[in-house]
Amino acid sequence: MNVLANYPPTDELQAIDSAHHMHPFSHNNALAEEGPRVITSAKGVWLKDSEGHDIIDAMAGLWCVNIGYGRDELADAAARQMRELPYYNTFFKTTHVPALMLARKLAELAPADLNTVFFASGGSEANDTNLRMARTYWAEKGQPERDVIISRWNAYHGSTVAGASLGGMKGMHAQGTLPIPGIEFIDQPHWWAEGGDMSPEDFGLERAQQLEAKIREVGPQKVAAFIAEPVQGAGGVIIPPEAYWPEIQRICKKYDILLIADEVICGFGRTGNWFGCQTLGIEPDIITVAKGLSSGYVPIGASILSDRIADVLRAVDVNHGYTYAGHPVACAVALENLRILEEEKIIETVRDVTAPYLRKKWEALADHPLVGEAKIIGMMGSIALMPDKTTRASFAAKEGTVGFICRDRCFANNIIMRSVGDRMIISPPLTITCDEIDILIARATVSLDEAYAKVKADGLMVAG
Repeated sequence: MNVLANYPPTDELQAIDSAHHMHPFSHNNALAEEGPRVITSAKGVWLKDSEGHDIIDAMAGLWCVNIGYGRDELADAAARQMRELPYYNTFFKTTHVPALMLARKLAELAPADLNTVFFASGGSEANDTNLRMARTYWAEKGQPERDVIISRWNAYHGSTVAGASLGGMKGMHAQGTLPIPGIEFIDQPHWWAEGGDMSPEDFGLERAQQLEAKIREVGPQKVAAFIAEPVQGAGGVIIPPEAYWPEIQRICKKYDILLIADEVICGFGRTGNWFGCQTLGIEPDIITVAKGLSSGYVPIGASILSDRIADVLRAVDVNHGYTYAGHPVACAVALENLRILEEEKIIETVRDVTAPYLRKKWEALADHPLVGEAKIIGMMGSIALMPDKTTRASFAAKEGTVGFICRDRCFANNIIMRSVGDRMIISPPLTITCDEIDILIARATVSLDEAYAKVKADGLMVAG
């Protein structure tokens, strides 16, 4: 019997959830009192909940459902592969067709000489891999002391011990005795919040040059790599000033530091190109991918290595791997997902049609009295909620207070937008149409209006 076919009423589902399910990144007791929304089905950019509401998903799940929900082709690919070879590993002198074909396809799509793929089950695992690969590379080059990885505050690189350590989110570091040793941090290139009186150009250079200062502080002979997202995602869709990445690239080359581009969010069309590094002119040694690789339909991640690194690591035993790395079903689904992205020219449509349309509509939200700035690149955008946009001042209330108010109004208006502090962010499926963008903007505007009314009524429109 299919226990999922005829599910009980919403209140019973919420009671089961409260009793037996612990949610990630949540205060579970508070959530149990409120009751989580139960999502039951999805199609295109739309979700349906157990009460029958149609919700526009402006976050593509968790930045991942690039080709939209409900594509039968991916379900069919999974079913075919499950019947033919449901599982095998690639540990002991074996391989299988889905893994090798997907590795070849990723090498074809990735820029420059990024030609070798090491699979994982997701982005967190892949960034764990990157830490070990970077350190092993230098050890095999006769420089084992080069084991320090430099990252950025407010970066997100996963939730495993190594992934959370590589990320610069202090709330995550506060749980589990993190970060692990050998990881250093520089400031993020967030001009709106931290740029003060500097121009974006000067600020971008200053933040990039912190990398050089940190390398010198640690000692160039001790630094293995710098890891960063082309555009910070979970940190609030922080788009760096144009001066930032060229200077980062110059510094990495000057000191022969490996550059790891975490493309878990930016990859597979999110910024209007296959990879964010192509949009922003970055030349990485390693790319981290996950999420959009399968459009979230099955868990899969990977590290794509440059020839420089792969040539060294191929010559030694790599004592690292995961049970489900290169899972045949996940690889088959990912291949079908990439086929759809390519053959339906979804990324070209984003770049030439829907992203420019969304940009125009999204940037107009900066005229709203609750909004300070509205930034967007491709299909990922953010708006800064502000009490005084002329001074870029933050709210006097605890950070996130106004963001939570706006997020709740979005939920009430059947649009999924995420709050990060007092920023609201979007990352819709790449298949969203111009008509659906109009719906997204209309519901976002209503939610902003309602949030503004509540913030004023509660006396929160006060600068800190």
